[in-house]
Amino acid sequence: MQEKDSVSLYFVQAALYGLRGQPERIEAVLAEAGIPEEQLTDSSTRVAATAFAKLWLAVARELDDEFLGHDSHGMPTGSFALICRGLIQATSLGQALRQCLSGLRLFLRDIQGSLSVRGDRAVITVQNKRDDPYVRCIAEETFLTVVLGLLCWLAGRRIPIDRSQFRHPRPAHGDDHLFWGPNLTYEAMQTEIEFDASYLDLPVVQDQASLKEFLRTSPQWLIVRFSNREGLSNQVYKQLRHCRYEQWPTLAEMAEERGVSIASFRRQLQREGFSFQELKDEVRKTTAFECLRNTDLSIVAIAEKAGFREASAFHRAFKQWTGESPGHYRSKWQGNG
Repeated sequence: MQEKDSVSLYFVQAALYGLRGQPERIEAVLAEAGIPEEQLTDSSTRVAATAFAKLWLAVARELDDEFLGHDSHGMPTGSFALICRGLIQATSLGQALRQCLSGLRLFLRDIQGSLSVRGDRAVITVQNKRDDPYVRCIAEETFLTVVLGLLCWLAGRRIPIDRSQFRHPRPAHGDDHLFWGPNLTYEAMQTEIEFDASYLDLPVVQDQASLKEFLRTSPQWLIVRFSNREGLSNQVYKQLRHCRYEQWPTLAEMAEERGVSIASFRRQLQREGFSFQELKDEVRKTTAFECLRNTDLSIVAIAEKAGFREASAFHRAFKQWTGESPGHYRSKWQGNG
């Protein structure tokens, strides 16, 4: 992790939620993390990722709760490690995911997850009993970030999210499509995320030795990796989003713009969980979803805008992303609007 990595103040305030109304304890954990208390008054402030990781651990120790007070029961210190030790024994990612959700259910009372396979799609659905809208939001995002972070680590690769929906309104942390994928909906009937079910067949590639290092750096791996808004992957994503497909720069051109070698450019993206091709695919997906939802453009025009030379190729790709045709997706979305 590099020092330029940072997280929104939103996540700092969420981490401190369990200590609300206890200024002395808040002051103590902020001091331990090296975060000046005056930073909490400016919503535009970004906090160094290393400092945030220290804060996460400090709050967990202070509360004896690795879920940071977002559940009425919580996870006593050591719970996360206990769950992880069982997961590395799993023979497949699907088995590990089911064990992970069962393990979390042993500790958490208000928020729980379940896995279902619908055709070729794997869906994690979240049930949340918390009444406070703010707590619901941060609890669900924390829960899913932990589960997905564990899955990616166990598989040794990033697992793309094809569809995400949350019951709560869009949070105030400036979330973008790199966080939960391009097909993202808020204020839905229930919270769930969907990905290709074939990932469930992947083997677990981690072992006891790699687990020790993972547990030592878990707040960074699980939270920062999914929260960094100033990383190279987000810069690339935004640059591609703000120009027409036919004007997209090549990987070599982007590396040259930043004064780094192509190899260094690739390594940095990989460290953040992406490849250049995956980022291009994310932008094409986002363009397609936004146009289908928010414009009256024809399917042919949307296909061209998303970088497909033929509408038939767009249909095939979209069916692979969502399991349905672009036309059906549009009519369903408009029917819900």
